[in-house]
Amino acid sequence: MSEFKIQMPKLGESVQEATITKWFVKEGDRIEEDEPLFEVATDKVDSEIPSPVDGFIKKIFYPLNALVPVGEIVAIITTEDDDSSEKTNEVVAEPEKSKVQEQKAKAEPVTVSSTTQASESKPVVQSDETKATRFYSPLVLSIANSEQVSLTELETIEGSGLNNRLQKKDILNYIEARKSGNSVKTPSVPNVQAKETPAPAPAKVSVPVGTSDQIIEMDRVRKIIADHMVMSKQVSPHVTAVVEADVTNLVLWRTKVKDEFASKYGDKITYMPVFIEAVARAITEFPLLNSSVDGYKIIMHKDINIAVAVAKPDGNLVVPVIKNAEQKNLVGLTKNMNQLAEAARKNKLGVEDYQGGTFTITNFGSFRNLIGTPIINQPQVAILATGSIEKKPAVMETPTGDAIVVRHKMFLSLSYDHRIIDGALGGAFLRRIADVLEEFSIDREV
Repeated sequence: MSEFKIQMPKLGESVQEATITKWFVKEGDRIEEDEPLFEVATDKVDSEIPSPVDGFIKKIFYPLNALVPVGEIVAIITTEDDDSSEKTNEVVAEPEKSKVQEQKAKAEPVTVSSTTQASESKPVVQSDETKATRFYSPLVLSIANSEQVSLTELETIEGSGLNNRLQKKDILNYIEARKSGNSVKTPSVPNVQAKETPAPAPAKVSVPVGTSDQIIEMDRVRKIIADHMVMSKQVSPHVTAVVEADVTNLVLWRTKVKDEFASKYGDKITYMPVFIEAVARAITEFPLLNSSVDGYKIIMHKDINIAVAVAKPDGNLVVPVIKNAEQKNLVGLTKNMNQLAEAARKNKLGVEDYQGGTFTITNFGSFRNLIGTPIINQPQVAILATGSIEKKPAVMETPTGDAIVVRHKMFLSLSYDHRIIDGALGGAFLRRIADVLEEFSIDREV
């Protein structure tokens, strides 16, 4: 009988612990490969963790809402149904570890390990300094070890399993292609991100509490947001600029084509994909806005990955990322945006959906707000807020003189990091976004 120790995975470069927010199984349950085991929440993402194997849940070590360090064993799965009820019901105590062993477990990049492999030598996949960012089953690790595939190589192989998990067929195809000398499809290497600044402890302010006052404890997500916002304001000196854009042509175009667009592409067209398109275009002309700051170094990112704030039903915001936005047309941006928004509302976003953002857009207009002064999403250096589109009287020049007409207008506000973005650059970039929107053709084809 083989036993597999399920460890708390490392769900982000700086993530050291995660909270178990839901168990999908209980001890004694049968589970199949890729079925969800439990749900975890970190300061980066909420994610479902799938089972790497078929088997039975022999032991669960942590209850709901437990905060578990990365690398700690959370459950044990057996691959066979033990005939002995005495053994089946045996309580497997959490093994005691020395401090050195605990540190080793937390640094361990491999998410799933087999007790049947405990006596084997260290796998080749752990021979370099690369840290794993996803699950690798014992079978995949065994194949990688025997075929001399390093962890660095494993990280570049596209997985066909849930959340890009690498399966047996994926690594076998990779090895076969490598042996034959054929090119191997790998995902693009993400941009180097700036080192994250640890969130400061919440400020201690003495607040008088009256007898009729209500005290509400912040939930986990609100605490994370609070710490991140305070950190961002302390790290980056914020400057906010505002322009008003005439988006009449855009409004008329959307009204004209929205039914045709939905019928032709099966997706609803909103204003956000157009905003993303405009921002990506402006960034290509002002690349410093697509940067991060690391001490006194500026990291200019090649790919333009636009993060978009999406409201969840519980009122909290998540910020999924549209990768390589500059390479996608309006249809592609619309489909990508709608898919991410729908997944966010259903809490189905994967870790990779949050990673790699280089610029953020937040839509204050969805709350019928005209103007906002957003806080920069670290380690980025700028964030754009889009306000509500309103009908307003405007003065326009005509062949017979000036005339007052009704136009559709909106405010755009840009908060930027004054360490590297000066007023002239920030203002020119914001004006360029407005110009792109104002130049939108009402005759643009769907």
